[in-house]
Amino acid sequence: MRHLPSRGFKALVALALLAGSVVGTQAVAADGSTNGLGQSWPNAQDVSSSARWHVYVFTRNGVRYVQVNDLHGNVRGAIATAGGSFMVLPIGVDANRVATPDDPQPAPASTDGDIVYKDDAVQVLAAPQADGTVMMRAALSTCKDPVECSSRVD
Repeated sequence: MRHLPSRGFKALVALALLAGSVVGTQAVAADGSTNGLGQSWPNAQDVSSSARWHVYVFTRNGVRYVQVNDLHGNVRGAIATAGGSFMVLPIGVDANRVATPDDPQPAPASTDGDIVYKDDAVQVLAAPQADGTVMMRAALSTCKDPVECSSRVD
């Protein structure tokens, strides 16, 4: 008897293939214009919910890419998400310190941080560490109100 991959596995494979084709190239932003995923200052709207970070969201073929930059434009990390599955993208100086439900990481030394992005599907927390690195955690969002989800908290 042949085993067929689960729906979650299929979504993760699709994310991997799509992410691989986008990293190092350009992604299409939610507004339809072309912008640079992985760039310090992409031609995209900053949608961060914290004044201490820059967050850029790109969407293509149903996959949402969320990139987190610091205030100096340094790309810290990025994730791709679709259908409740997550993938850490190999971009940013802290790419190896990004946790998702599909790729948990050890607990950070400092759990203080900011929710830098939240929408109806995903939320991203960034927690600066004493050594200058940043731990990030992406998780499913519990937010159901689009106005509340996108509000900036300073």
